[in-house]
Amino acid sequence: MAEANLKKAIYKQLSRIGKAVASSPRLELLDLLCQSPRTVEALAREAGLSVANTSQHLQVLHAARLVDARKEGLFVTYRLADQQVCEFYRTLRTLAESRLAEIEAIVRQFNQGRESMEAVEKQALLERVRRADVIVLDVRPTEEYRAGHIPGAVSIPLRELEAHLSKLSRRRKIVAYCRGPYCVLAVEAVKLLRAKGFRAVRMEQGVPEWRAEGLPVAVGEEAK
Repeated sequence: MAEANLKKAIYKQLSRIGKAVASSPRLELLDLLCQSPRTVEALAREAGLSVANTSQHLQVLHAARLVDARKEGLFVTYRLADQQVCEFYRTLRTLAESRLAEIEAIVRQFNQGRESMEAVEKQALLERVRRADVIVLDVRPTEEYRAGHIPGAVSIPLRELEAHLSKLSRRRKIVAYCRGPYCVLAVEAVKLLRAKGFRAVRMEQGVPEWRAEGLPVAVGEEAK
């Protein structure tokens, strides 16, 4: 094969990845799958899409070998084909944040008046959890927590938080986190907790960011 033809053939294959991710719904689906495997129905619910539309987007991602699918009974469960896919998504997001001023403007507008970010050194946070100085609260759905969470974190999904406030100590600061910088679950959790008299802040990073820095990630339920 001539060099020119070789390059054209390679670039054509590379473009399959670009075409697959050239869609905001598909990027959101990849973001969700960075948290945990999910059925088509669960992904559709979280992304606010119809099941049929979600299935079509997932088929595009599957054709580009970015996700795998497995049928379990009546349902099809999707997962990332490899952890590198999540790293690719994070790299794409970081590049966009550095090059597109529009992203910074959108985030700044959303965070205006919300003093709920926690600038925290992650190893120090782990040590504070071990010393029981803080409560790290994971407000994602339970299946995401089980797939991977910050060691020592307590799982109370946002939709269940108000009903389980009695499980949280008012003497300790609460650091809530969810899926990462663009997830609003922790923002809503902090708003609720502060309204109920708790000292609470939001940690911007999620489990994918935690894992990317080589920090420990726990799987399954925490020992009681």
